[in-house]
Amino acid sequence: MAKQLLGKEVNEALVANLLARTTALREKGIAPTLGIIRVGARPDDLSYEKGAIKKGETVGVDVKVFELAEDASREDVLAVIDQVNADNTVHGVLMFQPFPAHLRPYQREICNRLDPRKDMDCLTDLSSAGVYQGRDDLGYAPCTPSACMEILDYYGIDCKGKNAVVIGRSLVVGKPAAMMLIGKNATVTVCHTKTVDTAAICREADIIISAAGVLGSLTKDYVRPGQIVVDVSMNWNPEKITSKGKGGMSGDAVYEEVEPIVEAITPVPGGVGSVTTSVLIGHVVEAAERTLA
Repeated sequence: MAKQLLGKEVNEALVANLLARTTALREKGIAPTLGIIRVGARPDDLSYEKGAIKKGETVGVDVKVFELAEDASREDVLAVIDQVNADNTVHGVLMFQPFPAHLRPYQREICNRLDPRKDMDCLTDLSSAGVYQGRDDLGYAPCTPSACMEILDYYGIDCKGKNAVVIGRSLVVGKPAAMMLIGKNATVTVCHTKTVDTAAICREADIIISAAGVLGSLTKDYVRPGQIVVDVSMNWNPEKITSKGKGGMSGDAVYEEVEPIVEAITPVPGGVGSVTTSVLIGHVVEAAERTLA
């Protein structure tokens, strides 16, 4: 039976650390504050927003929500970004994506309008450059791959000299996760939809981070004993819905196949996703601390 790499345990450690830091900030008259910019009311955005507000309340971080209508114009969104950029009481900003279809042609302009010092989830080009250059002074890394690294660190998984495979090459998870693993001195291979025989490549890995976003794509054919599997994806799985209509989420891994083989694995739910909000709030606290420098 594999060891479960539980987000709950990681969160407990992060929350204790954040509470101490927010207390110190408030004693100095600084109330760390997250600004959330949301266009429309997508259910997944609302769910994440609710989690961020709750986590903020737990550790002493205030949250201000800037809500725009679904049909908000480019000019409307840019005006709100300018507002939060100029507001010294807002230390960090989360801006939900994807934008509604009519705003997507302006996505790069909109994202880069945000002050990189307040960019908590790596939306700006400068923040991305910081990830690839290993410079945290240029911005903050995306929250999801950062959560993966927090889990590896908490459970004492040393990446140095290990072979790591990242499945997925998105700008928000796959590519930054690869850069972060390189920063931990792992040797990294990135697999994607055009990779030939991903299963064979994965079997040679010591660490697998699966961010394909495809339900059941990581099967027993991809793994061997002794591996660490970090399952990033949250996929809708109708077979997991309970009689009360709850549940329904699974990762990329066919858990019942993979778990008996590998050394350790993150469950879905209860793994990476549960740590992501703590990382977000941690970025806000760090941004507030930087105002003291």
